Amino acid sequence: MLKNYFKIAWRNLVRNKAFSAINIAGLAIGLATCLLIGLFVLDELSYDRFNEKADRIVRVWFEGKIQGNSMSEAHVMPPVAATLRADYPDVQEATRLRRMGTPDITYGQKTFRNNDVAFVDANFFRVFTLPLLKGDAKTALTQPNTVIVTQAFAQTYFGSADPIGKVITLKTDNKPYTVTGLIDRVPSNAHFHFDVFASMASLPEAAKSDWMQSEYFTYLVLPDGYDYRQLEAKLPQVVEKYISPQLQQAMGMTISQFRQKGNNLSLHLQPLTDIHLHGDFTGDLSPVGDIRYVYLFGAIALFMLLIACINFMNLSTATATKRAREVGVRKVMGSSKWGLVRQFMGESVLLTVVSLLLAVGLVWATLPFFGRLAGKTLSLDFLATPWLLPVLIGFGGLVSLLAGLYPSVVLASFKPVSVLKGAGSLVGTKRGVGLRGGLVVFQFLVSVILMVGATVVYRQLRFIQDKKLGYDKEQVIVLPETGYLGQQEAFFRDQLRQDSRIAHVSASGYLPAGPSNNNNFTVYPDDKPTQVVLTLRYDIDDQYLPAMGMRMVAGRNFSPAFATDSSGVILNQTAARALGLGRNPLGHTISRNDNRGGTRTYRVIGVVRDFHFRSLRERISPLVMVFDKSPGTLIVKARTTDIAGLLATMQQQWAALMPDRPFAYSFLNERYQETYVAERRTGQILGFFAGLTIFVACLGLFGLATFTAEARTKEIGVRKVLGASVASVVALLSKDFLKLVLIAIVIASPLAWYAMNRWLEDFAYRVTIEWWVFALAGLSAVSIALLTVSFQSIKAALMNPVKSLRSE
Repeated sequence: MLKNYFKIAWRNLVRNKAFSAINIAGLAIGLATCLLIGLFVLDELSYDRFNEKADRIVRVWFEGKIQGNSMSEAHVMPPVAATLRADYPDVQEATRLRRMGTPDITYGQKTFRNNDVAFVDANFFRVFTLPLLKGDAKTALTQPNTVIVTQAFAQTYFGSADPIGKVITLKTDNKPYTVTGLIDRVPSNAHFHFDVFASMASLPEAAKSDWMQSEYFTYLVLPDGYDYRQLEAKLPQVVEKYISPQLQQAMGMTISQFRQKGNNLSLHLQPLTDIHLHGDFTGDLSPVGDIRYVYLFGAIALFMLLIACINFMNLSTATATKRAREVGVRKVMGSSKWGLVRQFMGESVLLTVVSLLLAVGLVWATLPFFGRLAGKTLSLDFLATPWLLPVLIGFGGLVSLLAGLYPSVVLASFKPVSVLKGAGSLVGTKRGVGLRGGLVVFQFLVSVILMVGATVVYRQLRFIQDKKLGYDKEQVIVLPETGYLGQQEAFFRDQLRQDSRIAHVSASGYLPAGPSNNNNFTVYPDDKPTQVVLTLRYDIDDQYLPAMGMRMVAGRNFSPAFATDSSGVILNQTAARALGLGRNPLGHTISRNDNRGGTRTYRVIGVVRDFHFRSLRERISPLVMVFDKSPGTLIVKARTTDIAGLLATMQQQWAALMPDRPFAYSFLNERYQETYVAERRTGQILGFFAGLTIFVACLGLFGLATFTAEARTKEIGVRKVLGASVASVVALLSKDFLKLVLIAIVIASPLAWYAMNRWLEDFAYRVTIEWWVFALAGLSAVSIALLTVSFQSIKAALMNPVKSLRSE
């Protein structure tokens, strides 16, 4: 019997080639989309879960609020780990990580760069599951000047030789480090990625009891089943006991006085598995994701699957009239209703299997493109993930049931008397027609929401691109590694300044876009130590402002001609307001206390116009510029269209001074664009899936148009006999579809507005959602719908009425 079901199913599939192709294509696209997004979502949710203690590890983070300005940092002070381990028995392990950037590393005569280095505590590899291929995790990092390296690092430096015992030199401190351990690699779905893990015992500052500086990423292991919030509730005691005395020494006030002014300092805990999708901290170890995007793309996957299943139902019921007599004959010959349901479900399973195989092929073909779009390396590997095949089979079975049950019941419910008499155009009940119409409304509702979303994201990105930032990012070249020149950096800078194609050269690592030096600066105005303000500090030279095209609104720029400028500062407008310096801040002083009881006072010599030095997601915050050396990075403002020629000259000058190290540079405008990579990817993915959704929805609309044309064949014939024109018949058939699309637009518009307004709330500076965005999406949906149904409508209108009426 089963063999007979599939034989008949195959014959019907071949007989109706066009409908079968459309059905399979729509379902395959929906399944492929669902699989692609499923791989993306699974990857996002898998971060840090490879650790055996993942559900027991938490990270300590720091929050500070001063005069309405706040900071959230993923790293904390050096003593936090040891203090929590000693004071709270619930903490079973505490370990730290301090990143050191990408220093040059030397082995013998070889010097390499671009290897990420971190210093970690000796127990780091007992907390995180990074098994050692060679060496002992318990003892590998107990001694100073020891390192554990990855296999890729060892292969690059030592070839096939045993890395254990080899000695490398880090240029950060020019000390030799002995390799005592080897790991395979840090998994891609970890929130940190380093090539070299050096012993924390090598850093004297790591043993300091300094509670006013934070550079250490600190992790705790808690008991199994323990609620980390219980420990978090005790952390205010740590602030009172340890941070408060040093705060009083640095600022001259107790923690209570500090809080009475609306300020606060606090420590918090975050589960390890929340770091990637729920992290929004300054200076985190790697770019993080966003749980909202996981929800968004998961919803798109679900909607695409539903739309594909809706298409299947619509197209299956659209072909019902062609099989009406078959159903009637089968019922007369004794077939039961549920026997027919099994027959038609068999056809659904066959179509789903073919669609699923095609979908897997589409996923393999498009995975590299989608991976680039999503910024991930994704794979569909059945051998590496043995659970994937059973899940895929179960997924196919669910889709078969979801997509095939309704059409099967509809087909099996035909009355044999009606269909064998020829009265079986079998439109179905009003309830069935209403359901099909509702499904089409749902399809276009999703399509309109995605079109609006893609349009709003595109407009916000254009706004970001065109926004006046308060500085000129064009033709600004950043040379980030000039610190390697050492004493020759000044000579190289003077060479650049002599080039007529260069307008300005500034030595500063503080940049308003991309990776930058950062330094929090807590100051107070005019001998008023209780009125502290949290600001950001920039160390700049006298060429910085003209090189960046920044404008002064009061006072003057720094100048080497004024010896007193070493104790001068330039404020941005926001800092002048926050410090309460009035309409004329020039001549006022600002001071800061250090944690040793000393005070440094600066005099305000200028105010620079506010500029955006962080993402447009954040409002401009107070900024203090200090006339101080900041070697290691040069900022070059060009005044030539021959950028390639200028770079070639700069590269030659660099090679003459540093022949063993490649010349590195970047453009400030490109660094600015990189700040919004996530938004660009979101817009591209939304646009891509909006197009797919519209295409698949049109297949469903085509199915409903076919169904309606079949159902109203005789009505059209009668109308044409009575003199109806082709245009009037086309209008008659099309208006019903337009109603459905218009209903979808009306429902989708407020939903799209709400969703995109929530997304835009992440930006302090953003576009408004104009009415024409919805009009454009609606007009596009109507136009696409008309183009889709016009083929069937015109075909039905041109049909010879004799053929449709001869059975009467």
